[in-house]
Amino acid sequence: MATITNKPDAGTIGATSITHPSQATIGAVAPKVRTTPETYTSLGDLVGLYAKPDNRDLLIKTYGDQGITGFLQLTGAVNAAATQDEVVYWEEGRRHALATVALANADGDHIDLTVSSAQPVRDNDVLMGKSSGKRYLVKKTGGDEGAADFTADLFTLDGSNADANDTTMIIIGNLYEQGSVQPTAYMEPELIRRVNPFMIIKEKYKVNGSQATNIGWVNIGNGEYRWYLKGEQETRDRFNDKREMMMLFGQTGNTESTVKLPGSEGYFAAIEDRGIVVSNAAASPLDSIAEFDDIILQLDKEGAPAEYAMYLNRKQSLAIDDMLASGIATNVTAGLAGQFGAFNNDSDLAVQLGFKSFTRGGYTFHKHDWKLLNDPNLLGATDKFQGAMVPMATVADPRTGNRAPALEMNYKAANGYSREMEHWVTGGGVLGHFNNGDSGEDSATFHYRSEINLITRAANQHVAIKG
Repeated sequence: MATITNKPDAGTIGATSITHPSQATIGAVAPKVRTTPETYTSLGDLVGLYAKPDNRDLLIKTYGDQGITGFLQLTGAVNAAATQDEVVYWEEGRRHALATVALANADGDHIDLTVSSAQPVRDNDVLMGKSSGKRYLVKKTGGDEGAADFTADLFTLDGSNADANDTTMIIIGNLYEQGSVQPTAYMEPELIRRVNPFMIIKEKYKVNGSQATNIGWVNIGNGEYRWYLKGEQETRDRFNDKREMMMLFGQTGNTESTVKLPGSEGYFAAIEDRGIVVSNAAASPLDSIAEFDDIILQLDKEGAPAEYAMYLNRKQSLAIDDMLASGIATNVTAGLAGQFGAFNNDSDLAVQLGFKSFTRGGYTFHKHDWKLLNDPNLLGATDKFQGAMVPMATVADPRTGNRAPALEMNYKAANGYSREMEHWVTGGGVLGHFNNGDSGEDSATFHYRSEINLITRAANQHVAIKG
């Protein structure tokens, strides 16, 4: 039996030859004769072999909290389940309508009327010329009421000469003789059917088995040093950001095009199609009371509610701050009672949520900075979108009369299966996940999927501030 004795040099014991590894192999620093402390060791020796790194393990958020979600929650949007590939919702049209007519053969107090297409003009209607303000009585001469072949004589009520420039008419009422019969035609209320398809959004993150067991130098939070968890967390947050941005800036697609995906109408697309758009805000931000009053006048025309939340980029927010500081706007809400209806009249709550409120023209506006529009890698990279003004009120369903939120987030779900926010892990044994099939790949993959859309009701009452 060979006996092995620990010795500092190579040697031979019996028939067994033992060779010790070199100092370079084991990483040791060879003993040396020193004459001064400065030559104790080289910097490389010190750092590489003996010194413990002075590691600051805190992960610095160089760009702050980069999360941009939360807009839809702040606006009161609710979640609702759906069971089809698209959501159908209904809105009522305007109760009153303008009439477009052609006028000819003026003869003193009357003139011939011909409608250019199907118009809501009936016999015995009283019309007011948009141009002249003259009032006319309709006396049918031919065709069918409500059809494109309808013709009539128009008589001025005051006996003055008719005005051939009155091609747009306001229908203000009707007049009938004593003992006359009831109208022969009636008005059907306008009901608008809107459809918004769902969109499918996906994301994933992958880590191999070796990476899953690596401990790093960086504390990613809660004393956790496994970096792959940071990657998975960031993937989840990035996925949530993309979900919200698609609901905000998505657009319905043309299924006949090359893409052949239906897409889904986002919030800003709905406003651009049916709402109020304030343009050129990038070159000259909304910063004057005159500009603000123009918006208010338009809100009046749309039957808007009295309270709005304004979500703005920094440039637009500062411009309004300057407007308020200069004393242009009136009744700046410095804790005034009754100015915070959306917050149950709690001014402290409004402040906690970062809102600054003021009133103008009977409307209350709650101003809030919107991080999404400031991020230089997101909407801060373009001047196309400067902010939005969101009505803080529910709207009525014209079919049921039930109140519904202005914004509604929908997701596919049925029989206990929800596609609002799906998350699952596949792997070949990594982290305990044995569902990678026969491939047995030494990895784990974190999957995310969502099938969602956003409904913007009464988009005509919403305001987009654009560059």
